[in-house]
Amino acid sequence: MRKSSIVVCAYHNVGYRCLQELIRQGAEISLVFTHDDSPSEEIWFSSVRELAAAHHIPVVTSEINYKENIALLREIAPDFLLSFYYRNMIRSEVLDIPKRGALNLHGSYLPKYRGRVPVNWAVINGETETGATLHYMVEKPDAGDIVDQEKVPIDFTDTAYDVFNKVTDAAVKVLARAYPQLVAGTAARIPMDLAQGSYFGGRRPEDGRIDWEKSAVEIYNLIRGVTHPYPGAFTHLGATRFLIWKARPVEGKGEPGQIVSLAPLRVGTGDGLLEILVLQKDGDAERDAAAFANQLKVGQLFSAKQ
Repeated sequence: MRKSSIVVCAYHNVGYRCLQELIRQGAEISLVFTHDDSPSEEIWFSSVRELAAAHHIPVVTSEINYKENIALLREIAPDFLLSFYYRNMIRSEVLDIPKRGALNLHGSYLPKYRGRVPVNWAVINGETETGATLHYMVEKPDAGDIVDQEKVPIDFTDTAYDVFNKVTDAAVKVLARAYPQLVAGTAARIPMDLAQGSYFGGRRPEDGRIDWEKSAVEIYNLIRGVTHPYPGAFTHLGATRFLIWKARPVEGKGEPGQIVSLAPLRVGTGDGLLEILVLQKDGDAERDAAAFANQLKVGQLFSAKQ
């Protein structure tokens, strides 16, 4: 039986691991679309471009929606287009090209957390589980029929990085199960009930601003949702900005944003106290909270604004 030809759009660790899985399965990969790394972004993930080059698979880094790339896709006429953490919205004109469908592996248990950065949003919102979902792509983002999906737990101490690694493993499991079924024509197609889900947009570094009126648990969830390798949660003490990289909620009362103790460093919130463990003054190295005992005072107020 003839192998199914594939064009892959991929980036980041999910893209790397899923491309690796397709190679392991002996898939006929005609072309890979990926991205040039941004000089302003911390590159902590594996290179899809290097993996493809190591296996002599042609790579294109310009956007798939460009006119010349659409013409190239029509010339290849792939059976499937598979997208793994590709950052550009793929236009319907492109989705219509593959003969047997275009599919995406999304980092949530759809229909929940459709849209951008689903892992970060799930942690920030205090979810206890998320997942990975392989689904057909349609013009509306993350809305096509579901082929397969896998749940993963979110522990209360997990950071977004921890959860992202779990979701990456789940994505590979889903693809390992589903790809042979897609080729054989036996894969499921389960309509997605968007009314049961949610949609979230992307996040900017500015969205890490701490609102001390929120509860200690909510602030803790924000901190672990945007801590390394992401830009971090921040607050101000006067004109000085501090990044808070690690903290935990504890019982107690205090005015929102007010330092109530130095050893340990605890700050009042809208409900409970936040014990800060690791923080960083702008322009300085990050340090354990104990290193700031002589620089801070009980009664000082952290604020969302300088």
